[in-house]
Amino acid sequence: MRFLPVVAALVMTATSALSAEAPVRHIVSFKFKAEATPADIQKIERGFAELKSKISEVQSIEWGTNISPEDRAKGFTHMWVVTFADMAALKAYIVHPDHVAFVTLLKPSLDDVFVFDFQPKP
Repeated sequence: MRFLPVVAALVMTATSALSAEAPVRHIVSFKFKAEATPADIQKIERGFAELKSKISEVQSIEWGTNISPEDRAKGFTHMWVVTFADMAALKAYIVHPDHVAFVTLLKPSLDDVFVFDFQPKP
């Protein structure tokens, strides 16, 4: 039982170090309204992809549409993976005027959104 406090201290130290400066992956998935037209969706696709060139905190953006044969997407069709250097960069992105403008463009066509942020574990 003596090692338990040591293990707890190590875990806390590792978690603190990871969350302070580790890269962050921002996962976003969209489910569009039935009335969203292909033109609306293409405009949203372009708008999201353009955030990489507009917001310096964005290190990379990858995206695609669902191709899974498992039929478990629950109506979500688009997935985005945005990488940031750290949590501070993600927070700056969220309030950046170009991101806020994109969200305004997106909302009328959006039925649902799923957002999940994580720091990759080694």
